[in-house]
Amino acid sequence: MKLENIILKKKNKVAIIELNRPKSLNALCDELIRELNIALESIEKDDSISVLILTGSEKAFAAGADISEMNDKEFIDLLKDDFIQHWERLSKFKKPVIAAVSGYALGGGCEIAMMCDIIYAADNAKFGQPEIKLGTIPAAGGTQRLAKNVGKSKAMEMVLTGQLISANDAKEIGLVSNIFPVGQLLNKAIELANTIASNSLPVLIMAKEAVNRSYEVSLEEGMKNERGLFKATFSLKDRKEGMKAFLEKRKAKFENK
Repeated sequence: MKLENIILKKKNKVAIIELNRPKSLNALCDELIRELNIALESIEKDDSISVLILTGSEKAFAAGADISEMNDKEFIDLLKDDFIQHWERLSKFKKPVIAAVSGYALGGGCEIAMMCDIIYAADNAKFGQPEIKLGTIPAAGGTQRLAKNVGKSKAMEMVLTGQLISANDAKEIGLVSNIFPVGQLLNKAIELANTIASNSLPVLIMAKEAVNRSYEVSLEEGMKNERGLFKATFSLKDRKEGMKAFLEKRKAKFENK
């Protein structure tokens, strides 16, 4: 299938998806999301890929949903086709995902970034949930993930005012983990991806699941899940290799088994 709204590249154990609708500041149209989901399915099945980087242009990661596609919709239209539900595929992606955000990450763009596991931001990045200014509210996790990531008070401020925050502000409140100059952003994300990808893929998937579950269940249930996944690593050759390498004071050679 020809991809017209995204660019997919693979480098060693890292896949890079670049959102590619420059004329609309990477507005998230239905076709772009469909292409993204197809790429995600392919990458998830590709055992040679351990980590995904999602990025956009220097000017915009994604400036939000494509308003032209929803302007004429009515309540019954959204009810019938479960509008925006298919955006959630990224949040269910099993392998680690790094968002490399430069420029605008607004509305749906901010929501897509929050579906990723780690957010690296360029120093020109702007984050926000400005849906309130359009007479509506976020619909792809903007009221849910934002509150869990930055706390109720700041999430309320962002959602109720629609105001944007800078990369520095986003780092201060814990929305992003690191900030870099625009020209260094992607390379820094690749460096991180390569570091992560040097570990066992099955264990990476388990570790991601364990951390994500902490957002969904009680501490008791989260600990129970963590211990179950910990025990499961003892079925892997990579666990044996990792511990053996540690004891022998050498670098482990993982086989993703």
